[in-house]
Amino acid sequence: MVIGIIGAGASGMAAALAAAEQEDVQVLLFERQARVGRKLQATGNGRCNLTNIHADCCEYYGESPSFARDVLTRYTVVDTLCWFEKLGLYTVSETSGRVYPYSDQANSVVDVLRFALERDNITLYTGCEIKKTRKTQEGFVLECDGGQYVCDKLIIACGGLAGTKLGGSMSGYQHLRSFGHKMTKLRPALVQLSSSWRGCASLKGVRANCRVAILHDGRQFAESTGELQFTEYGLSGPVIFEVSRDVCQGRGEWICVLDLLPDLEYTKVVQLLRQRRNGNLPTDELFTGILHNRLGRVIAQEAGIRSGLKISQLSDADIDRAAQTAKHLEITLVEALGMEHAQVTAGGIFTDEFDSATMESKLVPGLFACGEVLDIDGDCGGFNLQWAWSSGRLAGSSAGGRK
Repeated sequence: MVIGIIGAGASGMAAALAAAEQEDVQVLLFERQARVGRKLQATGNGRCNLTNIHADCCEYYGESPSFARDVLTRYTVVDTLCWFEKLGLYTVSETSGRVYPYSDQANSVVDVLRFALERDNITLYTGCEIKKTRKTQEGFVLECDGGQYVCDKLIIACGGLAGTKLGGSMSGYQHLRSFGHKMTKLRPALVQLSSSWRGCASLKGVRANCRVAILHDGRQFAESTGELQFTEYGLSGPVIFEVSRDVCQGRGEWICVLDLLPDLEYTKVVQLLRQRRNGNLPTDELFTGILHNRLGRVIAQEAGIRSGLKISQLSDADIDRAAQTAKHLEITLVEALGMEHAQVTAGGIFTDEFDSATMESKLVPGLFACGEVLDIDGDCGGFNLQWAWSSGRLAGSSAGGRK
């Protein structure tokens, strides 16, 4: 039996290796880019947060998030870690549940997968873009510029539209739609947010642990706590990725409220700042030792604290205002950056049209799909890669004949 797989990213490689465990299966793996796992190599700022030990259905979204639960029950996080260990990857987990290669290099993950693909029953075609696919009585025909290939079963693992510079494209959606599958609207997820607040540019590169609340027309839309990074255009970092899904979609005012001292009560912040009136420090140093120096100065300015004075000259009202600004800094959002900057695509092919026990299409027998091309996306922290491993291995093993 010949199984064709379009896409050699995370889910595609997982599918290929799972299918190839059956010795009577021949796998044809097609990748339109010059090398496999390019997006995978860029994840986690080059560290590759390959899974999260806390992954369950609560961290996944889509029209039918329970579809992800069913798949992750069949190929769990424990299964994934055992699989990578067999491939030769040594991993380490953080207290947050995030799992990284011990080398702290995404190359290690890509390399063990790339080496594992060097099997007699896997043929890898890089720089080969499958442009058309069609079903015949015998199986499937895959057409590219160099000719055509025939396979008995087909797995679509092309990924999503996010990260266009790293290979994100519409190809997977187009292939599946040609077989009659429908899809939702596509939106960027795990993406930076741009802001009109002038303080962002002056804070470029500054990181802070904070609590973030997103308000839409005055009502709370999302909330999370973690690391934030200021950029020249707005806000980034894991905590922003957590709350970015569907932000600035549609009309209305979008506000980001930052609590830059989430571990301190407002009254405690006031107490700490009032104690500083005993010295001769200038007001620019009001938050020194509490916040990043640049951030502290911007917060003092935002609170209307005049520079050139001594902290000892500040009134109780000045101190209260500074504390309030640090605990409740409102930043107007303009938009979420587009698919080019997004780490994940929200939306995709409807999962209701697939069997969660096998990843096989309910419309076209012998057709499977896995990974980001489907309408499943997860939170920041390794959840999306776990979806790729679980759905990919399930699709590969099912196509190879194991249930």
